[in-house]
Amino acid sequence: MNHLDFYIDGQWVKPLGGDTLPVVDPTTERTVATISLGTLADLDRAVTAARRAFDSYGQWTREQRLELLAAIIDGYRQHSEALAQCVHQEMGAPLSLARSAHVPAGLGHLQRAYDVLKTYAFEYAHDSTLISREPIGVCGLITPWNWPLNQLTCKLAPALAAGCTMVLKPSEKAPLSAILLADILDHAGVPKGVFNLVNGDGPTMGDGIARHAGIDMVSFTGSTGAGIAVAKAAADTVKRVSQELGGKSANLILADADLDAAVRHGVSSCFRNSGQSCNAPTRLLVPRALQARAVAIAQEIAAQVCFDDSNPATAMGPLANQAQFERVQALLAAVDIPPVCGGAGRPQGINRGFYVRPTVFANVHPDLPIAREEVFGPVLVIIPYDSEEQAIAIANDSPYGLSGYVTAGTLEGARRVARRLRTGMVHLNGSKADNGAPFGGYKQSGNGREWGVFGLEDYLEVKSLFGYQPNLG
Repeated sequence: MNHLDFYIDGQWVKPLGGDTLPVVDPTTERTVATISLGTLADLDRAVTAARRAFDSYGQWTREQRLELLAAIIDGYRQHSEALAQCVHQEMGAPLSLARSAHVPAGLGHLQRAYDVLKTYAFEYAHDSTLISREPIGVCGLITPWNWPLNQLTCKLAPALAAGCTMVLKPSEKAPLSAILLADILDHAGVPKGVFNLVNGDGPTMGDGIARHAGIDMVSFTGSTGAGIAVAKAAADTVKRVSQELGGKSANLILADADLDAAVRHGVSSCFRNSGQSCNAPTRLLVPRALQARAVAIAQEIAAQVCFDDSNPATAMGPLANQAQFERVQALLAAVDIPPVCGGAGRPQGINRGFYVRPTVFANVHPDLPIAREEVFGPVLVIIPYDSEEQAIAIANDSPYGLSGYVTAGTLEGARRVARRLRTGMVHLNGSKADNGAPFGGYKQSGNGREWGVFGLEDYLEVKSLFGYQPNLG
């Protein structure tokens, strides 16, 4: 692949500007590719192509779009190992995790969009009125570096299913899998102009997408601060903005739960993907009398972490880039209480790569910054509580509301607490996520919903056609 080119109007083209940026492998700190940083003129080219393509693609039938998605799914499967290698190089995920989680997540969203499209009712009658859902138009997709394929496909797939055209700006820190996916789309027969990829940084290309009058919707995944900037930039053109932002998810373990199993699952989930998941259970709430046992288990899990693929069950990669590494190191150095394990610095024996020690703080007061700020690294805080009511209050006392976790001795107990959590999602008794259910949060965790039917509807407008049917009354 020529990583310097952009994919615009069905072909790989040279950028109009000359600025470039190295893509650094976070495991070695070596440059593995160089990309171009786009200009607003490049963006204009991409938006023009997408607008022109929408006139045709927006009228495609359900069957045509299903055929296209099927071809994309087939191409994705054929290139799954190459995609895993891209994710491994661009953001440092262990190959075992790239193969078992990152790549399958993308395939899952493509398949889910296909399944939803097969049966979705785009029109229905209300008396003499026809209520119709139609594609919103040209969509600007801005995706992050932590789960690059997951976040790209859960936007791309429903947008294609809806009949939208798009301009993608992947993270400039992890663009390789997006570039390969663009080539997969091209070979699958995506019509020219329907999908366009322009690399660039946030202040130029991300802001440009948000402001562009030719873009009808922006779907953004990233930090809350960046999401606020996107929303402000988009306000002048009154475009729809869908945001999936930060989180500081609470993991409530109730007194009657299997403590050992619940803590092991919670700590492992917090450390997964090196803690770089917006929905990671980073606040572990346990009954005060059981905190000592929870700390011992957390220390045991942290000690088992290895930093290569020798054991896929415990492998942890580096943080995805130098800026995030330096941010996490600064946050760890600023914490006033000592960790029970981990802390600032690289793991023992590692002197290269953006690796962070898996870190646990215990007996943490819920008002401390480390208990309130999103770290986005393998950092867990254990917060003791004295009653179920207090645990729920602590969990809800957060500017975020993306996800929550509850483990109880009975399903009914977990259900009772889950209904009181002010979050967009709750995992009950160790349950996994369901990519057919809506993904998104309350409060400063965002305002849109992705995945499944809700993900498709994010890319649809609603139209009322009054008098469409004869009034038989």
